Amino acid sequence: MNTVVMKRLGLRGKLLLAQLAVLFVACLVIAAVAIAVAAPLFHNHLMMAGIEDSNVRTHTEEAFAQTMTIALLCGIAVALVGAGIAAVYIVRRVTAPITMLAEAAQSVADGNFDVTIGRSDVDADFTRLETAFADMAARLDHSDRVRKRLLADLAHELRTPVSTLAAYVDGIEDGVVPTDPSSWSVMRDQLERLRRLSCDLADVSAADEHALELDRRTENLDDVVCSATAAAGPRFADRGVELTTALPPQPITAEVDRQRIEQILANLLENALRHTPTGGSVKVTLVREGDHLTVSVTDTGDGIPADQLESVFDRFHRGDRSDGSGLGLTIARSLALAHGGNLTARRNEQPLGSTLVLTVPMGLRQLP
Repeated sequence: MNTVVMKRLGLRGKLLLAQLAVLFVACLVIAAVAIAVAAPLFHNHLMMAGIEDSNVRTHTEEAFAQTMTIALLCGIAVALVGAGIAAVYIVRRVTAPITMLAEAAQSVADGNFDVTIGRSDVDADFTRLETAFADMAARLDHSDRVRKRLLADLAHELRTPVSTLAAYVDGIEDGVVPTDPSSWSVMRDQLERLRRLSCDLADVSAADEHALELDRRTENLDDVVCSATAAAGPRFADRGVELTTALPPQPITAEVDRQRIEQILANLLENALRHTPTGGSVKVTLVREGDHLTVSVTDTGDGIPADQLESVFDRFHRGDRSDGSGLGLTIARSLALAHGGNLTARRNEQPLGSTLVLTVPMGLRQLP
């Protein structure tokens, strides 16, 4: 029964009960000591005062005892009331942030991560706990929003190729769509789109979990850039877009994962080709700046809007002329960060276009 009552009291009730119990014991001890010490001392003072009449001495001692008892009882009552009020105030002040934190924790446990944690400043350690919990809730809220957006965007991305494949299969079965090379080509393109999307999602998931594996080796960055531009060259020629490179006078080497750097450049070149009209140009520039290298991919397209210079790296970001999976730049930045570098974007005005800048701060050196 006592256990049940104690559970129902909660932390605030238990602290208040403990405070009152300590105060009550203190009052009892004070009263017992006062009674035990005051009577003999008063009797000695009467003897020292020369009062020899036993009746007078007895009456005086009884009056003193009654007076002291009444005074002690009044003092204990006032002390208990005053201390009780102070204890209630202190306990409420101490437990209020704990109650708020418990309610916030319950809200997070129920799936509501958008909670606000106030700063109570009761104690430095407790303030750290509130800050850590607020940061945790904010990260959970961000992860939940990203997850929901990712699922919604993924459903949207899958809908088009799946619907196209379903329409062609139904059309072939009904004899409406001919089984000619054109039909097979359309279906193969949609399957390739699904394959590319699945591969991109795998890379994004690995990046989110910091599980991107890098095989770092000493590589000639000039060769890496030339290899990436050579692979993309035929597509640029088909679109009528000029692709040029600007390399430093002496080759540059760095400890990088060649395949991952080529993957970054392939995504940057694909993005530039997608947004550059026929007759335009794309230039890839490799330079060494201090202790890091910079690869810039500049196009003469419409340019990235100023308010989208950061959002272009978000998952499934789709520009006005984008027809990719919307994950290329997301993956490219994740790979750049995995190398200890970064990937940024800027808008060019003269001539109009965009520049994507890959920076890898690593131990670079010039070949002898």
